[in-house]
Amino acid sequence: MSVALGITRPPLVRSIPIHHPEDLIARLPQAPPYAWVHHQEGLVGWGEAARVEVPPGPGRFDWARRWLATAFGEAHIDDDVHVPGSGPVAFGSFTFDPDAPGSVLVVPRVVLGRRNGRAWLTTVGEAPIELMAPPRSPGRIVYGDGSLTAPGWQHAVARAVDEIRSGRLEKVVLARDLVATAEHDIDVRILLERLAAAYPDCYTFSCAGLVGATPELLVRHTGEAIESLVLAGTTYRGAGPAEDKARAAALFASAKDRHEHACAVASVREALTPLCASLTVPDEPELLVLPNVQHLASRVQGRLADGASVLDVVAAMHPTAAVGGTPTGVALEVIRELEGMDRAGYAGPVGWIDARGDGEWGIALRCAYVEGRRARLFAGCGIMGGSDPAAELAEAQAKLRVMRYALEG
Repeated sequence: MSVALGITRPPLVRSIPIHHPEDLIARLPQAPPYAWVHHQEGLVGWGEAARVEVPPGPGRFDWARRWLATAFGEAHIDDDVHVPGSGPVAFGSFTFDPDAPGSVLVVPRVVLGRRNGRAWLTTVGEAPIELMAPPRSPGRIVYGDGSLTAPGWQHAVARAVDEIRSGRLEKVVLARDLVATAEHDIDVRILLERLAAAYPDCYTFSCAGLVGATPELLVRHTGEAIESLVLAGTTYRGAGPAEDKARAAALFASAKDRHEHACAVASVREALTPLCASLTVPDEPELLVLPNVQHLASRVQGRLADGASVLDVVAAMHPTAAVGGTPTGVALEVIRELEGMDRAGYAGPVGWIDARGDGEWGIALRCAYVEGRRARLFAGCGIMGGSDPAAELAEAQAKLRVMRYALEG
């Protein structure tokens, strides 16, 4: 019996080559979608061959890896494609706080994949017949405060600055939430379509109600090779090319933003060094330009020493200083003291893993939890000793515009 996959006999998992779907997201049926799409490549899925709530605690990634080994090991795999993402795949979302419940892994019954000029279809057992109804607009959107009002959140930022200046820590990331209520039930597919079209440089994702477009790649694992994109340090887009260039120059010259970025890169280096036979970390950041903001970015690349799976790397890296702070333990304490909310999956790892241990995982930024007509939107800012509460609030509002656009069109 295949207990993990919930099927009374070992399932057949079949991956076959197909003609290129022009748009992966457009092929999603009305069923709750799973997605990881970047520049029209990636994976989308639907149906549930298996779903599990990962128990909270410090060993949750080890538990998840063991569960996946059982689930994938019970399957008969017929894979004619043999690329990362073919064969059985699980989508996952892990909570930011390891002690918080809500982490989930799902093995879809159907997955469509597209990578490097190849496309494929994977099915687990008999593929379900799903309704291909067009996505419906959520209609009018009404917004309300989340856990803190805007003045309340600015006060939390000011308190965080005091903690940093006192020497308790170097940096902390504070998140803000906003509640949206729609006229109609929110069809996640329309959010995915809008996000993928407007933010192709981001990773558009959907897993168990968590949907968004993150610019931050936590790790890409292909064989022994791994890659991570570290983002920290942010400024707005300008009104035109000249203002864009001036803002970018000011970002590179900002001691506060450069220190914030250095903290994030150092945390990634520290996490990856024990796992890697070789690791390349750039001396200087580059600029990642998105439609709404510009980030300092560093691409870190390495080769694993012992063939660890992508979840092993995720476990070592989360939480990075880019979403938690420095030092990590103290930053988590300050987050719990000041944010006044449960982040759930916001700023937690989200992505996919296949039976080979390959996969891609991002940090769930620029995202929302969607349930019925309600969506809870999230954004966060890195707080340093020189942070200004009003400026941080403006940055959070700029980041919230990503999901507001997805809802409003």
